[in-house]
Amino acid sequence: MKFKYLPLLAAVGLLTGTAFAGNFRASVVEVDITPTSPQWLLGYGARQSEGVHDHIYHRIAALDDGKTTIYLISSEVAVVSPGYADKIAEDIQTQLGIPPTNIWWMATHTHSAPEIGPPGVPRIFMPERYTQATTGESNPEYSKFAEEKLIEGVRQAREKLQPARLGIGTGYSTANINRRARDADGSIHLGNNPDGPVDRQIGLMRLESLDGKLIGLIANYTIHGTVLGGENREISGDAPGVVASYVEEKLGAPLVFINGAEGNVAPIYSQTTSFKLAHLGEFRVLLGDRILEANKHIAELTSDVSLSPSDIVVETPLRTGLKWPSELPKYEHVTSNGVSLVRIPVRFLQINHETVLWGAPLEMFCEISMAVRSQSRFPFTFYFGLTNGWVGYMPTAQGIRDKGYETETSPFTEQAESDFRDAVSAHIASLKR
Repeated sequence: MKFKYLPLLAAVGLLTGTAFAGNFRASVVEVDITPTSPQWLLGYGARQSEGVHDHIYHRIAALDDGKTTIYLISSEVAVVSPGYADKIAEDIQTQLGIPPTNIWWMATHTHSAPEIGPPGVPRIFMPERYTQATTGESNPEYSKFAEEKLIEGVRQAREKLQPARLGIGTGYSTANINRRARDADGSIHLGNNPDGPVDRQIGLMRLESLDGKLIGLIANYTIHGTVLGGENREISGDAPGVVASYVEEKLGAPLVFINGAEGNVAPIYSQTTSFKLAHLGEFRVLLGDRILEANKHIAELTSDVSLSPSDIVVETPLRTGLKWPSELPKYEHVTSNGVSLVRIPVRFLQINHETVLWGAPLEMFCEISMAVRSQSRFPFTFYFGLTNGWVGYMPTAQGIRDKGYETETSPFTEQAESDFRDAVSAHIASLKR
């Protein structure tokens, strides 16, 4: 296999020189989930929406190799409970017959969208927010609406599958920055840290019809959805949503935006108090134009695609003094000597011999995913954050020792980084190329 490398950009078809049509099919759809009435927003403190600045969506890509169909769902919400994600997957199986293992549901992590479903792990750290919620969730009617729209979107994606070709590439964007600002006394606060680690790779997947018409893009980039701050009351997809809409306007096809390991990574402009002061539009240039540039360099595509899914569960100790939510029993393992372990499900999708997608229900520090990528034998290794729920921040061991907001709201110990990184890297190493 020959790979074509470009400055700051790498792009390659999964198989070069393919002269026949394979079995690959694909589709991309988007479904509007903008509320029409005030909703409790998730991200920052409890607050209700007072209007809509820009619409929010479920965006769904379906990939089918003739044997397996994988649905990559990106929803413009902050996070969802893994228990709620499991419930949605079971409902999809009941209504559409699609196995839960074929559903990858990711949140873009905008902090200006309604909360959906029961809280799950956030109840540990924000119990006061939910004491008045007799239903166990903040927006039960909206949650039902969002679920119905999601299932309808999956149905549409399955119905619209068409013969397709796939190409994989990477790009680079400076739209993000490490957010763990360090003071002279060594204390860590939310802010900007230009010297801190940050992952600026764009992972890109291009789907097109056999005649070359664009079906859609899947873009993977690491960034918090916090351009707008806690005073905002208008619904917005924040930077991920603005970038997706901009690329869609330019190309005339959907963009499925999937976040990365954004646990310690902020947008370069962050937490502004209003849309008038925010730099949201500039992300169309900082990130949107970089996605468009990367797309131009994916010159070789193939319809001969093989999808090989797999999964593991990583167990690591629960932080002392925390009580795991009773509604998430499958995500906790209590050992015979009484030690509570958090069970973290990890999904993998190998695409031919060059690409591995992997996802977990975490806000992970970017150093961990970059370490996994550096150890991978695959030319393209993309981490999909907030996959099928949220079980908390996963800082590095050093991050936990340094303290700060993310460690205060993390259920993990210093052991988590090595437990998780080593298990993921070992599984990727076991995949056949």
